[in-house]
Order: sequence, then structure tokens, then C-alpha cells
Amino acid sequence: MTFQGWPVEALEFYDGLEADNSKTYWTAHKETYEDKVRAPMTELLAELEPEFGPAKIFRPYRDVRFSADKSPYKTSCAASFERGGYLQLTAQGLAAGAGAYMMDSPRLARFRQAVADDSSGAALTRIIADLAAHGWSVTSHEQLKTVPRGFDKEHPRADLLRHKGLIAWHQFPLKPWLGTAKARTHVQQFLRGCRPLQEWLATHA
Repeated sequence: MTFQGWPVEALEFYDGLEADNSKTYWTAHKETYEDKVRAPMTELLAELEPEFGPAKIFRPYRDVRFSADKSPYKTSCAASFERGGYLQLTAQGLAAGAGAYMMDSPRLARFRQAVADDSSGAALTRIIADLAAHGWSVTSHEQLKTVPRGFDKEHPRADLLRHKGLIAWHQFPLKPWLGTAKARTHVQQFLRGCRPLQEWLATHA
């Protein structure tokens, strides 16, 4: 099967799951999930694989062992690419990301040194400006309140030094193209546009 987008039933499925996150709802609508949500995602990933590498769809079940929220099901269908990149379908539509969501201590140290360096840091600033020109945001899951120890608090890239990860992110507007094969083109444009960020992170962090 070729990718033809996500039908409106896919968004309605997640609308319903947000309102009733229960096994009863899931069981009653599991066929919709398989046919209208997961199947299109599988088809899209297969078509993107030659350019962006293999990808894996995350399990729809939440790990509630250490969470106060015991809702059993994720309200999104998400997938990550082996070479970098992330897709997510929710009731709000399609979103995509790229970069480093979290960094361990050695990688974070390398990232900060590269940000502080005049050459590599300036290159990253240009990449971020280009991403912003496309209407894509660059952020992180967590930031320090102040510049980390050992760096000048007045550094021109102090805001980047505070990041503990770095991702480009875009929530696509909910448009009719989501239900067509054109959705693939929008994803391709985003992932291609994020390559400089991915390459910078691979080289310096």
C-alpha cells in the first residue's frame, strides 16, 4: 500500500481517547487505530526510509509504573528515525522534530564547548536562524536558569549554553493535505531542512 495520508477518523480516534483513556474505549476502537492511524504511519515510514533510514513506531501503551498519571494509553502515534528525526500524530494533527532531545553529561559538555566556540557557535546560530525563517522553533526539553558554571554569564550565546538538549520542532497546521499523500512532502521538507542541525550536532556534540 502507498501512503495516502491520515483520514479524519485518525484524529477523531485521538479526540475520543483524550476524553476516555480506558481499555473499554481502546478495545472498541482498536481497529480504527490499526487501520486509520498505525497503517498510514507504517506506509509513510516505509516511503521515507530510503532517504532518512529505518524508523520505529513507539508502543501505544504508557509506562505507568513511576507516574502519578495512570492513563494506560498514549494520546499520540509517534515514530523515530534511526538517523534522527521524529514524527507524531495527535488529535491536533501532525508534528515533527529533529535534533537531540536529551544529552548525557559527556555529550552535553561537548555541546557547550562547541556553542561557546566562536566558529562552531556562530555556525549554530546561523542554522537556528535559518530554521526560524522556515517557521520552525528550536528549543529543548529543559534549560538551566543561569549559564552553566565555567562559562561567561555575558556570553553572546548564553541562551544556548543554558539548554540541556536542542531540537527543531514544528506542529503542522491542520490542513486538508494531512489526508493526502502530500503529507509526505511536508515531512520531507522539514527533515531535509533540519539536516544542518543534525550534522552540526553529529560533528560537535
